[in-house]
Amino acid sequence: MTADTIFAFDFGVKRIGVAMGNTLMRQATPLQVIAAIDNATRFAAIGALLDEWQPALLVVGLPMHPDGTPHDMTARARKFANQLHGRFNLPVTLVDERYSSAVIASRRGEVIDDRAAAVILQQYFDAH
Repeated sequence: MTADTIFAFDFGVKRIGVAMGNTLMRQATPLQVIAAIDNATRFAAIGALLDEWQPALLVVGLPMHPDGTPHDMTARARKFANQLHGRFNLPVTLVDERYSSAVIASRRGEVIDDRAAAVILQQYFDAH
């Protein structure tokens, strides 16, 4: 049985959290936080990670209001997912991330984007 690596992204305007896991262990692990300085820098950093780890699937958290309606970040996350697919030619799936940050205990000012990405990926594993 082979284990495919899967990456998850918690997209944000200032930072993008990245987590990884595989289909054998089905456990998400925080990997990195990428500063979203500009598209070229952002996608160069993502490309380097993808080259190193060779994931088979990318998962992007889809932010929504608690009642399930979209907001301004919903469209941005969808666009980011489309850009990942277009640039790297990998399958991309979206996962509802409404409560990903809520389950992470953090101190004020602490960067938790990679842990939020891990929650998103764990939600994917638990649902599939």
